[in-house]
Amino acid sequence: MDQHLSIALLQVLPGASLAENCKIGREACRAAKKKGADIALFPEMWSDGYDIPKEMDTLKAKAISADSDFVCGFGRLAKELDLAIGITFLEAYAPLPRNTLVLFDRHGRRVLRYSKVHTCAFGAECRLTPGDDFYVCDLDTRMGAVQVGAMICYDREFPESARILMLEGAEVVLVPNACPMEINRLSQLRGRAYENMMAIATCNYPAGQPDCNGHSSVFDGITCAPGFAYPRETCLLETGTKPGIYMAQIDMALLRDYRKREVHGNAYRHPEKYHRLVDEAVHEPFIRNSRK
Repeated sequence: MDQHLSIALLQVLPGASLAENCKIGREACRAAKKKGADIALFPEMWSDGYDIPKEMDTLKAKAISADSDFVCGFGRLAKELDLAIGITFLEAYAPLPRNTLVLFDRHGRRVLRYSKVHTCAFGAECRLTPGDDFYVCDLDTRMGAVQVGAMICYDREFPESARILMLEGAEVVLVPNACPMEINRLSQLRGRAYENMMAIATCNYPAGQPDCNGHSSVFDGITCAPGFAYPRETCLLETGTKPGIYMAQIDMALLRDYRKREVHGNAYRHPEKYHRLVDEAVHEPFIRNSRK
């Protein structure tokens, strides 16, 4: 059986309304299926194109339920297309909305719901409620079960995010994004994949969306493998700036073999020596008044 997992990064521009984004998103998923995708991933907060109003009543009015027809409609589409879909949205939540991804499997079942833990409290996301944990699901695909987790945008800048997902068993991590992707942020993703021996797929908005520039990417973290020169290039895909549906194939057999024999991930850690990592004290020069 073919052991390649095909991921479609939907690097597309949003519309001007929830209804328009539903229409554009459905068309993008259908196009992804025609390209052979197993998973289709949207950029961050697709429901409104990552627009966070300053006025609280407007913000709350724009937020939608995780059980809304917008979200559930992509679950029905996932079942229709036999395609896993990672849909993103501004989620209605008390006291303030959350930045959320829901992953539907190819049967239309909701298998993962994740809200951004590391909200950008120094910017517009100070008006959002952070998520409470990182989760991994058992995603049924045509090649069998794959362990899938999620981060959202700024989460990638904290090694702990990917580390927890690795410890939870993630093989593939989905990362919706809405910011300029440049060499340093791409290097963070490369590093997270390398140090945890996991594949990381990031979908950004294209140029034309404010403060975004495309450069969606997929890294598989495999630095050495039979038949490849060492060091092997771990970047399977880096898009340009233009809108499009971009495909990458992750060789799950190769990744799983690598994870069984190499030295990263949880193979040689010493967690008994890491107590300082969970110390909640924050000292200068890192004190910020905006911290939540």
